[in-house]
Amino acid sequence: MNLLKKCCSCFRKKTEGAPTSTSDPTTDFKGQPRLPTFAVPKRYDIQLKPDLAACKFEGIVSIVVDIVADTRFIVLNAAAQLHINSDSVYFSDPNSNKVFEKPKVGQVQADEILVLEFSETLPKGMGVLTIGFEGVLNEKMKGFYISTYDHNGEKKNMAVTQFEPAYARQCFPCWDEPSFKAKFNITLLDVPSELVTLSNMPVDEEELNGNLKTVYYQESPVMSTYLVAVVIGLFDYIEDHTPDGIKVRVYSQVGKANQGKFALHVALQTLGFYKDYFQMPYSLPKLDMVAIPDFAAGAMENYGLVTYRENDLLFDDHHSAAANKQRVTTVVAHELAHQWFGNLVTMEWWTDLWLKEGFATWMSYMAKDKLFPEWKIWTQFFDHESSEGLRLDGLAESHPIEVEVNHASEIDEIFDTISYKKGASIIQMLKGYVGGPHFQNSLATYIKRHARSNARTNDLWAVLKEECNEPTMDKIMNSWTKQEGYPVLSVKMKNQTLEIKQSRFLYAGSRDRCQWIIPITYCCGDYDSLISLLMEKKSETYEIKDLLSNITDPARSWIKLNVEQIGFFRVKYDDGLAAKLRYAIEQKCLSVTDRLGILDDSFALCMAREMSLTSLLTFMAAYREELEHTVLSNLIKIIDKIERIVADARPKLMNYIKQFFIGLLLHAAANFGWDPKQGESHLDAMSRGDIFTALAVLGHEETINEANSRFNAFLNDRNTPLLHPDIRKAAYVAVMQKVTSSNKAGLESLLKVYRETDISQEKIRILGSQTRCYIWTCC
Repeated sequence: MNLLKKCCSCFRKKTEGAPTSTSDPTTDFKGQPRLPTFAVPKRYDIQLKPDLAACKFEGIVSIVVDIVADTRFIVLNAAAQLHINSDSVYFSDPNSNKVFEKPKVGQVQADEILVLEFSETLPKGMGVLTIGFEGVLNEKMKGFYISTYDHNGEKKNMAVTQFEPAYARQCFPCWDEPSFKAKFNITLLDVPSELVTLSNMPVDEEELNGNLKTVYYQESPVMSTYLVAVVIGLFDYIEDHTPDGIKVRVYSQVGKANQGKFALHVALQTLGFYKDYFQMPYSLPKLDMVAIPDFAAGAMENYGLVTYRENDLLFDDHHSAAANKQRVTTVVAHELAHQWFGNLVTMEWWTDLWLKEGFATWMSYMAKDKLFPEWKIWTQFFDHESSEGLRLDGLAESHPIEVEVNHASEIDEIFDTISYKKGASIIQMLKGYVGGPHFQNSLATYIKRHARSNARTNDLWAVLKEECNEPTMDKIMNSWTKQEGYPVLSVKMKNQTLEIKQSRFLYAGSRDRCQWIIPITYCCGDYDSLISLLMEKKSETYEIKDLLSNITDPARSWIKLNVEQIGFFRVKYDDGLAAKLRYAIEQKCLSVTDRLGILDDSFALCMAREMSLTSLLTFMAAYREELEHTVLSNLIKIIDKIERIVADARPKLMNYIKQFFIGLLLHAAANFGWDPKQGESHLDAMSRGDIFTALAVLGHEETINEANSRFNAFLNDRNTPLLHPDIRKAAYVAVMQKVTSSNKAGLESLLKVYRETDISQEKIRILGSQTRCYIWTCC
């Protein structure tokens, strides 16, 4: 039993009796990591009366509570911002019709708990707790908050909720922990009749009273408080239905409805795919997706009412780039995956946050690959997910995927790259180890077994043990989820034998005694010779004489570990093996993902002082004729980072370094050109923008001049084909490169475009170009 469980066990034994009465009812409940469990919520009836003009709200909540132990106390969550009307608090027993009134009411601001002490012991079984409250519609984009927008030149307010991870308590008193699932009946009182009102469930009844309305919603299935949602504002929408009758709508500001068409298409297709993959249908009768002007996260997966930043949901055919289309698809697919992983099956506590965020991230790639196979999305997985996870997890300050959360104030800290990107990467490695069909069947079983309930990481391992006949599954995976960091495999060839040693990779260069059970793949000379094995020791040797015996072509004398970068680790090759891989890259003998992985590992080893900068630059030269999007994307990131380091450490070398990097990118620039080609791929369209943006940042004169010329044409005609959305970011960066303290014409022109457009993605491009150029100028 771990320390947290011991604390909770002792706490619950203590509080399940009757604590000594004091003048302060909160005395026995302060500083605890979790709420006590002697009272468990079963159903909430919430009435909210928001005042959008005054930016405040009031409400009443009646909670059906199961009293499971003798107690005079009820302890739940309520934030300090929520004013509790003490005189409104009472508990009623439906069996005896007895009402327990006027309890002592205490709040602990640090723990955000509300403690109610009644004068006598509450009867066991079901009862109803009623509480009145008041609050402020804040501007902090959490809890129940105000978002502003312009409508016909007039500033308007909308009311929006953002309850994850622990902000429902800012809106109404509740058991604000994911394990306390309950049903919800929500009513919105006295809302201006012209406004759209949305919640998790469809409208059950609507009553008009002059220019105001009261809206009653259907009862929800059991769910956690962080998934409850309300949106009130002025919206347009478009809608469609899935083949099994689920109504799907995309809501946007008035006049932007057409920008929701692409997201609507993605949502309809994704719901069908997830239904088949999980062997479980979507569990609500409707799905609303709403674009919010002021939104802190990329999106939030509220059950049946998903909220998004505008630029992550809306897509304009004339002004959005290919990268924006992929971003919208990614975010929509991620949030809809949560309708199963997170909403239907919810982690028991935030320690297992990765169970929903890692899986939603990984599942979004499954959906994208299904919807748009031409995007070659799995070649992007390593660049967007694994590479970023490896980067952060290589820091000494990293943390395990499963990290103990001992207080609600700690939860926000783990919504990071480790939970999302490392979590997704570990899932991809696990799928590669057990095989796709076994993995899919395991997930379907896991969803079915824990639907409408809560689960822990060990519950997933238990299902995988059964479905994959892998008795050591938990032992293998605990080495990846319960300890921070990851290994680097040092590989040497000696007498036709591979010697592999594992140690923890750290950018600081230090090593420790961590050890992993590592699923390894390798091949020699071609991908037909793929070998899979499980490395369980700190060092192991593998005889490969037979694999090498038939290789006579020098271009096929290479050995590649971690084939297709499925494993979450890095590889350091000895000089001889590295030279052969460099030659194989030049000869186009390796797959896209393997070329990408070798480049990423080489840069990381250089940053950890395991490879010299000269050796890294020599290796990068092998990519001079690279045309694949994901490899180019990673190459540009590395160029960016090296330039910043050189600018700080060796500024006299900057011109030489820039010219070298420009030379690496010119072949790709000439291949893609400035203008779209008929029939070109989605990835080529994204590469065009990336390449010319990088060249503009590097100060390539021809690129800057051409981009400025196209921008000037755009100023005269916003519909000119000379400045396609895919290259606008490059043009804006190039314009800023010519801006000086004495010549700000380009900046003024960009600000003019910014003020005139209502496309959020265009505004972000303009802002990004100014920030990027400012940073580079400072460097």
